[in-house]
Amino acid sequence: MSIDKLLNKRTAYVLFMTLLIVYPAGGTEVENVVFDKQVVVGKQALEIKGAGVLRYLRFVKAYAGALYTQPGLTPETVLSDTPKRLEIEYFHSLKGKDFGPATYKGLSDNLDAGEIERLRPRIDYHNSLYVDVQPGDRYALTYVPGVGTELALNGKPMGVIEGADFAAAIFSIWLGKNPYDRRFKNALLGLDG
Repeated sequence: MSIDKLLNKRTAYVLFMTLLIVYPAGGTEVENVVFDKQVVVGKQALEIKGAGVLRYLRFVKAYAGALYTQPGLTPETVLSDTPKRLEIEYFHSLKGKDFGPATYKGLSDNLDAGEIERLRPRIDYHNSLYVDVQPGDRYALTYVPGVGTELALNGKPMGVIEGADFAAAIFSIWLGKNPYDRRFKNALLGLDG
């Protein structure tokens, strides 16, 4: 085979693979991170509600995220006892041990001290599941009523924490009255501004 034919085949292959990676069918892209339009949780299909980027100090892109819910779920009921999934893909390396303090900070912004104390054993278990992440790694929090909230890294389940109360608390970090970033919350909920 001649060099020209080999280069043409290689060029065609690279172009084909680029199209598969950059433009997947049915995906939502945010800052070059692609999220599926739909995920199946248990036996139920959840649709992407919204996606966005969380910025640290308003300028540094920390991660991209997408929220999946049942069709028609309103922003006011997003923390209710309904299936939901939050996927977060990181732009920077993070140590697993750093997730715990960030979790407690987000919870303390949305829950009173008594509620945090009541949930503490489950929060501590949840925080113990985190491991170091590299750019491109993706954590997913998936809540299924009657089962609990699963934490998974790159599709691998890390553990499940029971309780609708825990799910409402942990999702409040991004979706509560005092989220990490209001713009990110609005993007996840598919709201403007």
